Amino acid sequence: MSSDIAIGIHDLSFATTEFVLPHAALAAYNGTEIGKYHLGIGQRSMSVPAADEDIVTLGAAAAAPLIAAHGSDRIRTVVFATESSIDQAKSAGIYVHSLLGLASACRVVELKQACYGATAALQFAIGLVRRDPAQQVLVIASDVSKYDLDSPGEATQGAAAVAMLVGVDPALLRIEEPSGLFTADVMDFWRPNYREAALVDGQESIAAYLQAVEGSFKDYTEQGGRPLEEFAAFCYHQPFTKMAYKAHRHLLNYCGADTDADAVERAVKASTAYNSVVGNSYTASVYLGLAALLETTGEDLTGRPIAFLSYGSGSVAEFFCGTPAPGYRSRLRTAAHREAIDRRTELDYAAYRALHQRSFPTDGGDYPTPAQTTGPFRLAALNGHKRIYEAR
Repeated sequence: MSSDIAIGIHDLSFATTEFVLPHAALAAYNGTEIGKYHLGIGQRSMSVPAADEDIVTLGAAAAAPLIAAHGSDRIRTVVFATESSIDQAKSAGIYVHSLLGLASACRVVELKQACYGATAALQFAIGLVRRDPAQQVLVIASDVSKYDLDSPGEATQGAAAVAMLVGVDPALLRIEEPSGLFTADVMDFWRPNYREAALVDGQESIAAYLQAVEGSFKDYTEQGGRPLEEFAAFCYHQPFTKMAYKAHRHLLNYCGADTDADAVERAVKASTAYNSVVGNSYTASVYLGLAALLETTGEDLTGRPIAFLSYGSGSVAEFFCGTPAPGYRSRLRTAAHREAIDRRTELDYAAYRALHQRSFPTDGGDYPTPAQTTGPFRLAALNGHKRIYEAR
């Protein structure tokens, strides 16, 4: 790092939904050969929000364990990254701030740039901490990935939130400088204000992603970053887990390195363990990949460089490096994270479809939501155009 002060992720926690739809159920409904899901895109199931769950309840559930463990006295900023925004003006983070009982002496903002937003939030947080090392920043990435029923994107849906506490002398992961950056104006994926489900051009999106891998790594190298062979593992944004494999093969090929299948598997497989059963969590995806890498790999990665490729359609990408801190393995939340995944109730296809089609009327009336989630926070109602949340 160019500075002698270590800044990074002090703690990380994630939450996912009450329900899960196995891809086997989707395949049985639409007649798709299951191998296209399990092998073709690398997905086995997708998290499905309950009627009373959304990005706020997920984000608060992800962040609550961090507050319980570390307190909130040093948190002076909350940055909420999402592309599933619930309001055009008010940050979803303010609802979370309230549910967690954080102090009023705090700035709260929401960031948007497709799936890249959480990396922007992390970098902004590092800048704030560098300016005032006494403070910590709470970064929350929370999203519900939703596509039209019976569309090609349906099988890649998912939902999750990752919360990260960013500060000096991090116990989990030190973030290095420099970053490699890339932006290009492409229409590979977007969601106009008048639509609940995103629009996606699948082939264009894959091409744009791979272009961004090249562009961001080229800039990373030009900024004096590490050579490719130094990295012990890679965390890619995962719209579906096989995209991480495609991206890594493309990067190896771009760098003139061997694209041997075993080498690709070693580099990325551990980071796909959670995304394969949660589905695409948009902004949270690359950091869900980090959790999976640290918690499921058999290796001790202390001090070993991990590469991150954060991509957001439209498109913005960033390539950067983090190194696990000494003692990081004792700070992992492996049991809690496995529980979050295993506790989900399996839906049949009809129940999933009913939840997918559910939305609030827009007349501002009083609409209580069915009590479905067993999580710590719920979206209780819409009343007078206001979302009403409650903590259990």
